[in-house]
Amino acid sequence: MEIPKGSEQKDIKTRRQIIKEFYADWVANNPDKIIWNESLHDNIHVKFSSLNEVLGHAPRSYESTYAFTQLTDILKNAKYVESFSPKPNNQNQKIFSRISILRWREYRVLVGRQKSTGDMVLYYIGSGPKNKKAAR
Repeated sequence: MEIPKGSEQKDIKTRRQIIKEFYADWVANNPDKIIWNESLHDNIHVKFSSLNEVLGHAPRSYESTYAFTQLTDILKNAKYVESFSPKPNNQNQKIFSRISILRWREYRVLVGRQKSTGDMVLYYIGSGPKNKKAAR
């Protein structure tokens, strides 16, 4: 399916559907929902909370939607940039003890160390740096 590049509500809705369909196919091919990342020397888990966070942000742009369709390659090849503490008032980040930024090509990935399990969990995947610090 072709990803629409527009910014109208119908484009965002279509991109959201593309992400959902891609995720369903990806899970069928990756039932454990885990990808090894050499830079972290750890597995990155793609959980339901990961999909919810991605669905809240990625459909807003063509680039971020496209990034999600490259999920396996990005998670496998992304390189560690830096870590930071979760924002204390962010409900979506409260499950993490640390959040790490990884980059591959023009893509940015945020993964968090889940407090309850110790798993590295995908938090966000998208295009480009959010700020200059992340672009290092």
